[in-house]
Amino acid sequence: MSKFNTRNNNDLPEVSTASLPDIVFMLLFFFMTVTVMKDNTLKIENNLPNASETKKLEKKDRIIYLYIGKPTKEFQKIWGSEPRIQANDKFIKVSEVGDYILSTKAKMPENIRNVMTTALKIDKNANVGLISDVKQELRKVNALKINYTTYQGDAFANIE
Repeated sequence: MSKFNTRNNNDLPEVSTASLPDIVFMLLFFFMTVTVMKDNTLKIENNLPNASETKKLEKKDRIIYLYIGKPTKEFQKIWGSEPRIQANDKFIKVSEVGDYILSTKAKMPENIRNVMTTALKIDKNANVGLISDVKQELRKVNALKINYTTYQGDAFANIE
């Protein structure tokens, strides 16, 4: 006779779910900390040109983005097919560029306002006249540090 009872059925023991809420919350906090929220929804076609000499901008908090290009098909019904300026999630006129830059600059911390850069993401088929008008408005508000965003590649591929 044995002192130990042997189980006749070979069932597996139940899985303990006591630590399951801890694991779920740990995963939740992980994804909350590593997820990056998208800033802007592009409402324009933005095929950037290629350039052979490029440099990556390091500090993104000092950059104000302006997008210039033809509205996408869903917005062409409202805004037409002429190239437009998009700032954040809305279209603005050339005359509103200076006000937008000044209001965005006012929201920045004071120690980085003087090193602010305006990054222009311009579609390769946009009008040079519109770009020139935007640059004139930037000069009026003393936003003289301008970056043209491009893709790394062969600059001769831009010629059609």
